[in-house]
Amino acid sequence: MSDAILRPRRSVLYMPGANERALEKAKSLPADALILDLEDAVAPEAKAEARMRVAAAAASGEYGYREVTIRVNGPGTEWHADDLRAAAEAGPDAVVVPKVDSAETVRDVERALEAAGAPDHTAVWAMVETPRAMLDARAVAAAGERLTVLVMGTNDLAKELHAEHVPGRAPLLTGLSLALLAARESGKVILDGVYNDVKNPEGFEAECVQGRQFGFDGKTLIHPSQVEPCNRVFAPSTEQVARSRKIIDAFDEATREGRGVVTVDGRLIENLHVEDARRILALAEALTGRA
Repeated sequence: MSDAILRPRRSVLYMPGANERALEKAKSLPADALILDLEDAVAPEAKAEARMRVAAAAASGEYGYREVTIRVNGPGTEWHADDLRAAAEAGPDAVVVPKVDSAETVRDVERALEAAGAPDHTAVWAMVETPRAMLDARAVAAAGERLTVLVMGTNDLAKELHAEHVPGRAPLLTGLSLALLAARESGKVILDGVYNDVKNPEGFEAECVQGRQFGFDGKTLIHPSQVEPCNRVFAPSTEQVARSRKIIDAFDEATREGRGVVTVDGRLIENLHVEDARRILALAEALTGRA
């Protein structure tokens, strides 16, 4: 597994690029990653100033272990090209691109970043948030070398579908599944969408659990209060870590002894279980020292 896959992204918090206090506060929040937002969180008249502020923040090196990304304005907007140039110069961990619904959009963004001198470490995170993006998720996920992460834009997807936001997200399950399949086939990370009701912690945690059970690597967040429960839900539990070690030890012992059948607690263990156990332990190790 690559470092990009193993890097923890349990909690990925949107921070408004026009708010200097928010950008400062983000330095102390226990989020695994930050999205410094130039799109929805910034009014049109404030976008130029926010662009400079966000670029300076991303280039500052003051966010510790946190992965720092910049969400630019979408393709076709009057700010998109300037945002990409500023992001390329700042060299964040990634550029988050909204409204990606085709492989060509990914390639256009990569070409623009390279033309503007973006460093090799600056990845592309593609937001998939339209019906076309769901149906073309496979092509989007495989479109570019810089593309490492798919980000679900569930609010926009619900709007496009004329769907309601309901517990369990039944109207969105097809889209979530298509994007997950595309991410896993191409070996990319995938992040679940946001939960809108910050005053409903029980509902938020339930959706985190659903996302983890589906297979998402983490969740995008809109409020600092959501970071701690999200980190807890998406981190390997003590029980998972212990069982993973047990599986690996049993498999290694059986291999040394030349046994073809391995069982742990009465359950048959195969290579796929061992691979998943190693992934869980690698993630747990990567989280050592984090909240």
